Amino acid sequence: MLSGEQLILLFVSYIANTFSAFAGGGAGLIQLPMLIFLGLPFSIALATHKVASVALGIGATLRHLRSGNLNLKFSVFILLAGVPGVVGGGFIIVQVPEYEAKIALGLLTIALGVYSWLKPELGQEKYEINRDNYGLMIGGVVLCLIGVLNGSLTSGTGLFVTLWLVRWFGLDYKTAVAYTLVLVGVFWNGTGALTLGVLSTIQWDWLPALLMGSLLGGYTGAHLAIVANNHWIKRVFEIVTIAVGTKLILG
Repeated sequence: MLSGEQLILLFVSYIANTFSAFAGGGAGLIQLPMLIFLGLPFSIALATHKVASVALGIGATLRHLRSGNLNLKFSVFILLAGVPGVVGGGFIIVQVPEYEAKIALGLLTIALGVYSWLKPELGQEKYEINRDNYGLMIGGVVLCLIGVLNGSLTSGTGLFVTLWLVRWFGLDYKTAVAYTLVLVGVFWNGTGALTLGVLSTIQWDWLPALLMGSLLGGYTGAHLAIVANNHWIKRVFEIVTIAVGTKLILG
């Protein structure tokens, strides 16, 4: 039987990951601060959250694979572009001042939400752009830089990937969220979890409840994203993005 603490972890993890799977990122807005509030040091909370977030990707993957929206070659491109940055970010975080990094990331995250809000037609229709060698090179470099953020400061970086796939490669929000949850959720976060697991400590006894909440929340949020239209996914993305950025700034 789960203890009171485990039930809290399960409930909060489910809610955080449901919203994250629907919007294309942002689970760290609720889950990471909760782990810190319950007594974990930042580095341990970050490593534990990163491991749990892999279950979010698995839950979302189980639902999105049934929809058949993902292109294998483009998936491999996103994977190869981001993973080196994730590994690098895991090493960089131990050398970067945490407060200044969070403020900068918070401001940039809010800017993403405001930008999307000011572009009403952004991500409403899918069309392929920047798939030539130059476009893929620029797109890959930016994905690698986002990977660095993903490996260091985890909160909200999936939102960066979602908006970049929409803005640079012309995906609609529904398709971009699918790519983000499957590739960032499973492979980027899995790489980050492994890196941080080596460099830090994981709170293993908290993981069962977190993993269950992440898995169920990921599946639920992915289902909602599939059945919803792009307008609602865009609005939730904007709200979550601004909320994540504000939380990073206020602490």
